[in-house]
This record gives sequence, structure tokens and C-alpha cells, in this order.
Amino acid sequence: MKRFAPLVLVLLLLSLGAGPARATIDDALSFALEAADPYVKEGFTVREDYWGGDLPVKTTKAIVHQLFKGNEYWFWMGTDQKGAKISVHVYDSAGNLAESEAWQKPHFAAARVVPKKTGSYYLIVEVEKSPDERTYWSLAYGFK
Repeated sequence: MKRFAPLVLVLLLLSLGAGPARATIDDALSFALEAADPYVKEGFTVREDYWGGDLPVKTTKAIVHQLFKGNEYWFWMGTDQKGAKISVHVYDSAGNLAESEAWQKPHFAAARVVPKKTGSYYLIVEVEKSPDERTYWSLAYGFK
């Protein structure tokens, strides 16, 4: 065990400050929640549930989520990657675009849905462009 101690010490020192800080899903979630702030002031309740990960450029991820007729939903996506362009779109179970409004800004994207019927909907998130090979993202949502 003693002969491995110097190696462990070197690895520990390298991990403490050898490279630039890396983004995380928590950082991306902070941006998603920042995008939600004006809507909270309009009466939307932000759910504690959220999704996140990292994606390569031009890759989509589908998330299946139950939405209820009579509610209005906003889905807010965030990333802390300055040069990234992200998007979120919502489709119904038949594959039709279900959102009534969507927008993109640096660090953010959002989509609004007022479901015509209760059912499973598909949230499609994408990193459209980024200077990084993989980009962290997070998706939060709220309803009223």
C-alpha cells in the first residue's frame, strides 16, 4: 500500500486544479430556472422534477411526459455553455407539434403547451450548435 501513496497523492493534486472548471447539469439547471423566473411571477408553479444530461451537437433526446388537459405548461431548457444554441419542442402522441409558443436566447430555450387532451407528450431537446464536443443541458417545467 505504501508504494501507491505517492501515485495517489499525484492524482489527487492533479484533480484539484490541473484543468479548467467543467460545466455540470446543476449549472445548466440554474440557467433553466433563471428562464422560468418571469413565468413564476405570472403564476406558474415550477415542479421539482427536471431532466438533464449532455449531448453532442445535432443530437436530439426524447423525453416522454404526461400532460393534462386544462393546464398550461412551460418547459425551460438551459445550458451554461456561452456559445451553444439549444432548443426544446413538444409533440403529441401522434407526432404533431403541440407547442403554441417557443423561443431561443443565449443559454436558454423554452416552449409553451396548452394540451388539447390528457396524454403522453414528447419533449424533444437538442443542442443545435456548441463549441464543445458535448454540452450539458437541463430541462425544468412549470404549470398553471
